[in-house]
Amino acid sequence: MAERNEKIIMELLKCPGNGVCADCDYENPEWASYNIGIFICTRCSGIHRSMGVHISKVKHLKLDRWEDSQVQRMKEVGNMKAKLKYEERVPPCYRRPKYNDPQVLIEQWIRAKYQREEFSHPEKQTYTKGFMQGFLMKRGKEDSRYQPRKFILSEADDTLKYFIREDREPKATLRISELNVVFAPEKIGINTSLQFTFLKDGTTRHIYVYHEEPEIINNWYMAIRCAKLHRLQVAYPSVPEYDLVNHLTQDFAKEGWLWKTGPRLSDGFKKRWFTLDNRKLMYHDDALDAYPKGELFIGYALDGYSIRIGVSAGVKDMGFSFSLTTPDRIYHLSAQTEADRDQWIEVIDNVIKRQTTPQESATSARLVRKRANTNSISLFSPR
Repeated sequence: MAERNEKIIMELLKCPGNGVCADCDYENPEWASYNIGIFICTRCSGIHRSMGVHISKVKHLKLDRWEDSQVQRMKEVGNMKAKLKYEERVPPCYRRPKYNDPQVLIEQWIRAKYQREEFSHPEKQTYTKGFMQGFLMKRGKEDSRYQPRKFILSEADDTLKYFIREDREPKATLRISELNVVFAPEKIGINTSLQFTFLKDGTTRHIYVYHEEPEIINNWYMAIRCAKLHRLQVAYPSVPEYDLVNHLTQDFAKEGWLWKTGPRLSDGFKKRWFTLDNRKLMYHDDALDAYPKGELFIGYALDGYSIRIGVSAGVKDMGFSFSLTTPDRIYHLSAQTEADRDQWIEVIDNVIKRQTTPQESATSARLVRKRANTNSISLFSPR
């Protein structure tokens, strides 16, 4: 009976939808939640197990013994049918995580589906209301200490405000429509952390926050996405919703340490933390700086942008160097490894090959007007 049931389970894996994890789309799942009736990957199986057997009962497809009733449940449901039930009312602004996304995103997605049943009962989706308030731990601009700060999000006002004291004026007011938010667990060192990035006085500003409760930090992330989508739908009523969703938040294409030179050939290489945020390439003294030391808007290839391995004549090659050419200057950079260099070249080249959108051009223009009275879009400082 055991061998027969294992064969049936492996045959069920071949059915449409069952060949990938029901929660993150990872291929060739090796586990199953037999009471829910879905096939899942190793990572997601750990999250299912953490919810308790009253929510999800997990078994390995090959290593565990399968009872007839459990196999029958897997036959009756399967991934596609389960999605129709547990993902029936996922709001379009909700980010559906993939297997390489941060742990908190995947975990809260799974708990929202099966434990809280948010997508079967939309009234539980507090992040779609257009208003949210609460306390987050915020990193100081001048030091590394985190202090509780009250944040208020208002879709109607297009604002995200935070306060040092509730009875005072807000310390800062951020425009939701110009805000990017990303999970930053590896950089900040806290799994339940976010990075807010926005323009302030012509340069980029970073704010780092966290909350001890994974559900709360996830709700803040989704609330910002939902507010952005609703405002975009008002501003661009004829644009399809699926196109607007792509403009809600963007993970950084790449981050990490690089060495860079100054504008003179004689300048030496200095180690900086680089972040590629859409078309903005920023560098910092430290990964958690509040402001970049310099930033460069990367335009379209036909406008004079290119990237290649190596450096110009007269510049010392650090071993894994590459050059970014703009209409104004050639920037010489060096990575820590060959693989890292190739990844940087790939992600920057992908940006250069993409035509600039009107929104991206507007961002470039705002940066330029604040920085200099020239037509240049280079904002790198010589430091």
